Amino acid sequence: MHPHVLIALGFFYSAVAAPVTKTVTTGQNVVTQNGYTSAPYHGPYLGTPTITGAAKASKTLAASIDPKPPNPTATYYNAEGVPQQPMPAPYVPAGGLGTNGTLPRYMVNSDWDFESIALGVYQEYIELDLFHDGLARFSDADFEDAGLGPEMRSLIEFMANQEVGHATLLSNMLGEAAPKQCVYNYPYRSVREWVDFMQRVTRFGESGVWGFLSHLDSREVSQLLSQSISIESRQQMVFRQMAGLAPMPVWFENGWPQSWQWTMLAPYISACPEGQTRLAWQNFPTLRILNNPNINRINADETEDDGSEQVGNRITDPSISNLEESCIDAEGIGENCQAGIARNRSIPLSYPGKRLELEWEAPGKAVGPNNSYTTATTAGQPKFVGWSNQLNFTYTPLTVTGKNRGWTAQPGGVVFADDGIVNDTMAIMLTDTDLFVTPFNLTMLNPHIVALGLYQAG
Repeated sequence: MHPHVLIALGFFYSAVAAPVTKTVTTGQNVVTQNGYTSAPYHGPYLGTPTITGAAKASKTLAASIDPKPPNPTATYYNAEGVPQQPMPAPYVPAGGLGTNGTLPRYMVNSDWDFESIALGVYQEYIELDLFHDGLARFSDADFEDAGLGPEMRSLIEFMANQEVGHATLLSNMLGEAAPKQCVYNYPYRSVREWVDFMQRVTRFGESGVWGFLSHLDSREVSQLLSQSISIESRQQMVFRQMAGLAPMPVWFENGWPQSWQWTMLAPYISACPEGQTRLAWQNFPTLRILNNPNINRINADETEDDGSEQVGNRITDPSISNLEESCIDAEGIGENCQAGIARNRSIPLSYPGKRLELEWEAPGKAVGPNNSYTTATTAGQPKFVGWSNQLNFTYTPLTVTGKNRGWTAQPGGVVFADDGIVNDTMAIMLTDTDLFVTPFNLTMLNPHIVALGLYQAG
C-alpha cells in the first residue's frame, strides 16, 4: 500500500493498479449496521435541560451581515470562447479550486464547515433511526394496506443502511467532536404518515445541504458531501413516489440556510447523550399552515383550515391518513395516490391564488435535544410571506387577522417557460421586510424571519 493517508478519513490508496481495489474507513467514528434495532423509546424529553441556547463564540462582530456589491475579484468574462490564460498543464484550463496538485485534506476547515457538517451528522442519524423505526413498528399487513410490498420495504431497509455510510463519512470529517446518535420523538401513527414524514425529513435534509455546500471552505469536504447528498435527493424522490406524489415536480431543487434545516429537525430530537456537541444555528419559531394540503385527500383543497389535518403541531408533522374517503382507495388515474413510479393528480394539491391560513408561535419555546435550545427571532412585526422554491424567492403580503394569525395567497408566476415557481415540498416564512435575496445568499434573510414553515405545495 502507498504510505500516504488521506487525512481524517483514513483512506488508503495504491499507486499500482490491482484487479480488486478496496476502500477502508479507519476513523474512530464508525457507525455499524449489524444487529441494529430501533431505540426502545421514541417520545418527548421528560427531564430538565442543564444548558440552554445555541453554541456561541466568545465574540459576535455584528447583529447581521450588511449587503455588499459583487466581489471585486469577480471580473472574468470570456467573449471569445477560447482559454484566456496560460494553461498550467496540457488540457488543463487555468483556474479552479484545489487543482494545483496539493494533497487533499478531507477535514473541515473553519467554524462554518464544522457547524455545517455537525448539522449534517444530526440529520443522518435521525434518518438512520427513522427509516428503521417504521419497518419495526408496523406489520406486514400494515404495509400491504398502504400499497408497499416486500420489495419496497427492502428498498427502505437499504436506504437506512445508506445512512450508516453517510453518518460515518461526516463524523470522520469532524473527528472526536462529532455529534452522537440521539433519542427521537416521531409524530406518525400509520405507514402512510410515516412515508409522508420521511419525504418531509429528506426534503429539509437535502435542501439544507444544497444551501451550504458551495459555501464550505474545504473543497474536499464539499466533494464527498456532494456524493452523499446526491443519494439523499434520490431518497426524497423515492419517498414521494411511495406517498403517491409526483416524484420530481420542479425543474430546480432549492437550497436552504442551515438554520432553516435545524429549525425543522430539532423538534424531533428528544434527548442526546451527555456531552453532546451543540450547534450554533438558530431555531426559528414555527409557522403553521392550518390548511396545509393533505396528500391523502382526492381533493386537497377540501383540507380543513383549522390545522386538524396535521398529525401534530410541530413544523414538519405529516398529514393525517385516517380519512373516511382517502385517495389511496380511489380508482382511476388522477385520483389514486398509492405508491407508484409517477402519479398525476387531476386536482392539484395547491394552485396560484390559494388562500393559506397561517398561525405562528411566539419566540422563547424550548425545543430540540433535552429541550435545551430556544426558538428566537430578531425580526420585527411580520409583513410578508416569503416563498423559497426553485431558483426564486418570492414575497406575498401578509394580512394579519388576530394575535399570531393571518393569511396570504399563493403566488403565481414561472421560473422558465411553463415551470411554475411554487411546487413540491417547500419552505415558506414570515418576514418583516421584502429583502432582495438570491439562492446563493439566502442567509441574509435570517435576521428578518419571524417564523418558518413547510408547505406541501405539490
